Amino acid sequence: MQPSPNEIQSLQYEQAFSELEEIVTGLEANQNTLEEALALFERGQALAQRCGNLLDKAELRVRMISLQDEPEEQN
Repeated sequence: MQPSPNEIQSLQYEQAFSELEEIVTGLEANQNTLEEALALFERGQALAQRCGNLLDKAELRVRMISLQDEPEEQN
């Protein structure tokens, strides 16, 4: 059973990305009704946004860690 839209925000990156890949594969197969395809597309958009948000947070953490590791500039 796939998580509901409310659960998307609790998914880890790997979970969201894996489900997104499944949706893309399903849409590419063209074996869905229009309504099913639209529902999959909407869920895919939400999953892509979740993945993007998680990647942004990870990038910010890496930048903060990198800044902490840089030696202070001397005047």
